[in-house]
Amino acid sequence: MLNNALAEGRLTVAEHSDRLDSVYQAKTHAEIVPLIEDLPARAAGAAPTRRTDVAPAAGRSQKIIAIFGGATRKGRWHAGQRITVLTIFGGAQIDFREADLAARDITLNATSIFGGMEIIVPPEMQAVDSGVAVFGGRDTGPGQEDRSGTGGPILRLTGLTLFGGLSLNHKQRKIRNQDR
Repeated sequence: MLNNALAEGRLTVAEHSDRLDSVYQAKTHAEIVPLIEDLPARAAGAAPTRRTDVAPAAGRSQKIIAIFGGATRKGRWHAGQRITVLTIFGGAQIDFREADLAARDITLNATSIFGGMEIIVPPEMQAVDSGVAVFGGRDTGPGQEDRSGTGGPILRLTGLTLFGGLSLNHKQRKIRNQDR
């Protein structure tokens, strides 16, 4: 609802960012209600709006942390321009195929210490890995070729893999019933 309100111009980028931060910090549904109650619900048959030109509030970055546990971002979610993912004795799966991208150029600082990370991107997304692996591995597989001519988004991977692993896979988007 927040992403749709931003796309429709009902929220400014700053309001959207503040509300989204509050949603991620909420522990109960009751804490989320005041953040969305002033927004109209999207019509049942309306298609979701994708915005790729929306910039996050200055100085904001997303953090995804998994220590002795796991973290997942998949389906429809807001991917900020700068994302930090940290796994320590844990794992994370980050799927960009249905994500609403804040910018065409996304930087993902992916750090795994005794942990692992799987990153899934759509076929048109170019991945550039400048991270470091020590006693571990970073496999970005095929797809490192220059895709800049496609006009697709760019994912810049940075960070450290220490006694852990990172894999990046290009996969087609899943076909949903509403897309048929």
